[in-house]
Amino acid sequence: MTKEVSVVMPCLNEAETLAICIQKAQTYFKAHNIDGEVIIADNGSTDGSQQIALNMGARVIDVPNKGYGNALKGGFDQASGKYIIMGDADDSYDFSHLSLFVEKLRSGYDFVIGNRFKGGIQKNAMPFLHKYLGNPVLSFLGRLFFKSSIGDFHCGLRGFSNEAYQKMKLTTTGMEFASEMIVKAHLMNYKITEVPTILYPDGRSRKPHLKTWSDGWRHLRFLLLYSPNWLFLIPGLVLMSLGLLLSIALILTPIQIGKITLDIHTLLYASGFLITGFQFVVFYGLTKIFAVTQNLLPKSNRYNTLFEYISLEKGLILGTLMIVLGIGLTVYGFSIWSNQQYGPLESSKTLRIIIPAVTVMILGVQTILYSFFFSILGLKDEKN
Repeated sequence: MTKEVSVVMPCLNEAETLAICIQKAQTYFKAHNIDGEVIIADNGSTDGSQQIALNMGARVIDVPNKGYGNALKGGFDQASGKYIIMGDADDSYDFSHLSLFVEKLRSGYDFVIGNRFKGGIQKNAMPFLHKYLGNPVLSFLGRLFFKSSIGDFHCGLRGFSNEAYQKMKLTTTGMEFASEMIVKAHLMNYKITEVPTILYPDGRSRKPHLKTWSDGWRHLRFLLLYSPNWLFLIPGLVLMSLGLLLSIALILTPIQIGKITLDIHTLLYASGFLITGFQFVVFYGLTKIFAVTQNLLPKSNRYNTLFEYISLEKGLILGTLMIVLGIGLTVYGFSIWSNQQYGPLESSKTLRIIIPAVTVMILGVQTILYSFFFSILGLKDEKN
């Protein structure tokens, strides 16, 4: 490292505001005697932004691969500072007031993010939908999914140590890059804090690059994919529990609720809940293993426990036992039919045997197949 602070700004046709942003960052360095640099990660500007940055004494990094995340990673990879501070080049953040970020980083925090709701959002600085719907909802989900205390998940002004960035191994390329940084920081147990930050109306005459609905969906999709607990495990356990309890009750006897009778038709749906819930839970495990082996998520205690209790051999034994149980129930149901000389049967009685028989055989076959799949995915992890 040759500098203390690298300020990185992604840039795509920011000629109107780029110079003032660079000037503010350089003014901050000079006023606080900081050995710093300004890096402009240019993502294919055609309005002369590159020359403006060079004339201002900033470093220009050409990033040919399009996308907010690509631009920032291109700048981060070239940063020589011990600490990196990122922010948009549209003059919506004041780079001459970075002291809170630098102080927190110097005191040992790995990741520092601004909070615009605490610092203040000036008039016309944030669209109505972003301020009252998009940002609050996505920030709430982020706090819920990842047990985070961050109040503003999408503030674009944030700082972190260069060492922390290298360990995060960020992979996304678009606007969801902002969410990935926070999620990875939490999953890696980084020391994180927020500082109040003022959001100003940007100084551009053109429309912003951010697309409200498509980029909002990308953020939401990312949060869900990186939280298999909420996407697969919890819904799966709820469905399995509901299906199992309802199946057991209906196997014993029909359920009467006022004038409504729940019988074999409801039992069929309950079996469907059980099978669907099982698939959700299995997909949780598959997603977890795939994400870890592809370096998308760090290992956790739950991941190690997954391989401690789940193995190919155990899955084969359990699946086989379930199939045998299903065959046994089928034979029992067939014997009832034979006793009736293979004639008409009382469906309310026999389907209480046949539906569980088919259900448990399906679960047995799925258990065997998924056990092989788990084993295949785990091969890479075993080699490591």
